Amino acid sequence: MRKIALVFPGQGSQKVGMGQGWAERSAAARATFEEADEALGFALSRLVREGPEEELTLTANTQPAILATSVAILRGLDEEGSDLSPAAVAGHSLGEYTALVAVGALELGDALRLVRRRGELMQEAVPAGEGAMAAVLGLDAAAVEGIVADAQGDDGVLAVANYNAPEQTVVAGHVAPVERAVGLARERGAKRAMTLPVSAPFHSPLMAPARRGMTPLLDAADFRDPSVPVVVNVDARPVEHGPELRDALVRQIDGAVRWVESVERMAGEMGIELFVEVGPGAVLTGLVRRIAPGAGALSLADPSGLGKLAEALGTEGGGAG
Repeated sequence: MRKIALVFPGQGSQKVGMGQGWAERSAAARATFEEADEALGFALSRLVREGPEEELTLTANTQPAILATSVAILRGLDEEGSDLSPAAVAGHSLGEYTALVAVGALELGDALRLVRRRGELMQEAVPAGEGAMAAVLGLDAAAVEGIVADAQGDDGVLAVANYNAPEQTVVAGHVAPVERAVGLARERGAKRAMTLPVSAPFHSPLMAPARRGMTPLLDAADFRDPSVPVVVNVDARPVEHGPELRDALVRQIDGAVRWVESVERMAGEMGIELFVEVGPGAVLTGLVRRIAPGAGALSLADPSGLGKLAEALGTEGGGAG
């Protein structure tokens, strides 16, 4: 049996209709969306199913929508009898909450309410138009860190927000230094450097107000020890105790997502051979293939992925019929 890690996507993977193939196939998936509606007090399932897209992409809606969809897919997989038995889990940013639900460290209803408020606080932390994020492709992380240092000025904050792949790094901060960083990246040979269509400078020091707002909510939530280790974003290390998971979620709000190191640790010292992305889209599957090309990676965004999963696990059945 190959050693498996489940990975869960974050904001940016959303689309209207996500998870509906699973909802049509699986009673457990449908029940998960119903549970989300009840926990939040509004018809999140309808927004996921029908849109409109402009409403779904609001941060306060996107975060619980992706979490609910990912858990619906996971429960649909369980209903199929898929023998996943992960040795570790991890989630990218918002996806870390999904990972905690997956391993019993956090109840779904609590997680949904937390990420709903997290989205609101992150949106409110910086006035519209004052913050930005930009992706730099084709330069290594050290080069981008140098650009961040050189682009700093008296007109705002700039920091690395996401270490997504060996040559894909995201920076965040006030608009002026982010724009300078984009210019410097192009001058220094980046294949691409562009600002991103996001509503706030996530995972930067500008998220400090959101961190302050989330801390008492996370402190009040019931965190249990996970059934398997969770490799957390801020430290890129496996965590096995509930209080440490809570602390990691607090620090993650204004700290960088160390996805490259997280995947390298799982594929290296933890011996993970197959990464299974559970959630909408296949963003993490692509990143894993670039970070750890020797490991397998596949997405289960819809039931058509069941055949590939069965093949990867060397098991019979699991077709998408």
